[in-house]
Amino acid sequence: MMNLRNAPLHSLTATQIVAAVSAGETTCEAVARACLERIAEREPKVQAWEYLNPDYVIKQAQTLDSGSKRGPLIGVPYGVKDIIDTADMPTEYGTPIHKDHRPQRDAACVALSRKAGAVLMGKAVTSEFANVHPGKTRNPHDAARTPGGSSSGSGAAVGAEMVPLALGTQTTGSTTRPASFCGVVGYRPTWGDLRLNGVMEASGTLDTLGILARSVDDVALYRDVLLGIEPQPVVDVDTRLRIGFCRTHNWSKVEPTTQKLLEDAAARLTRAGATVEDVTLPHDFEALEDAHRWISGFEMARNLTWEIENHWNEISEQFRNGRLTDGLACTYEQYVAMRHHMHHCRKLLLPILDRYDVLLAAAAPGEAPVGWHPVPHPWVYMIWTTMHVPSITLPLFKGPNGLPVGAQLLTRHYDDRRLFAMARWVDRQLMNA
Repeated sequence: MMNLRNAPLHSLTATQIVAAVSAGETTCEAVARACLERIAEREPKVQAWEYLNPDYVIKQAQTLDSGSKRGPLIGVPYGVKDIIDTADMPTEYGTPIHKDHRPQRDAACVALSRKAGAVLMGKAVTSEFANVHPGKTRNPHDAARTPGGSSSGSGAAVGAEMVPLALGTQTTGSTTRPASFCGVVGYRPTWGDLRLNGVMEASGTLDTLGILARSVDDVALYRDVLLGIEPQPVVDVDTRLRIGFCRTHNWSKVEPTTQKLLEDAAARLTRAGATVEDVTLPHDFEALEDAHRWISGFEMARNLTWEIENHWNEISEQFRNGRLTDGLACTYEQYVAMRHHMHHCRKLLLPILDRYDVLLAAAAPGEAPVGWHPVPHPWVYMIWTTMHVPSITLPLFKGPNGLPVGAQLLTRHYDDRRLFAMARWVDRQLMNA
């Protein structure tokens, strides 16, 4: 049995909570109350929540404690981004256009989480339509800085130790970025693996769910729950990993301090027994930023036709004059050409992925910048998002101001489980060194 005497319940990982509740060391209600107390303490400054009903949270936990059912996430508090439908809470998509909107049913990811025994704490703040206009959330480590978007509330809630797990989404870098800025683990799965039924579509060609968590083991556990399969533990890997260090063509835009952190990490992993080699992507990849821009814009403009036709002036000027204007101006022929280029680059990436177990890349150019812009430096993330490969961001570093900076690991399509094993090995080498 685990000793909880010196560990506040709100600070436990999801796997620790499951073990403690299952062993009778604590209850679902005790954990929920501890997280609510933490939220009451931190929320005035962090502002991670769009909707929170403490009485309902306690009711869920008490129902779990009084029942006999014990799922793989028993008693684990979690939050969901406010573009994910919930039948018992409003889903407002980050816009007053949909204020107090109440869906008829839970999104698939919420239903699977409930089935596994998790306690839904509330709806986490999102930027408007999961895009560029920021919500109210502040960085949990420095309230003058952005938490990153668009899964801002999800990243900040985990980073502030309000909940051990939160669901976000990613179309550009909306899981990778807040994970790095808020100092948590962020996972974007192989595209198409996790169901998006009941999740607002931004760009179906690019969208995935995203998991924000405190540990690699928590991500692995939650992924299996969302796949609807029996959870499997993360296995250990040996030290003979082949790691490709991929700076990309945007390396000069990465802050010098972050460049050095990543280069030092590559050297330390080499000393730990891995083979680390530099990877250069073909020049074709330099056009992926344009491909992402036109694909996402074209699809968003079609998905939001009702809002554009009926509530144009209620959409932020920032969004109207950016992706929506792009999308409305983009021709179908241009859209198709960009999709062809995206598929072309995926084919070019395959032999590179075959040469290495995992790629190491920047997760952000540096610490979270001062201000509220939720999506700075999109070029760091969009290459990998368009490639549909699984990605995990680890909170490995501190920047010059002592704020979190993440590193990103990527691997072959459908090799997510091995990615977790490799990420845990990398984390142990770099965090324990």
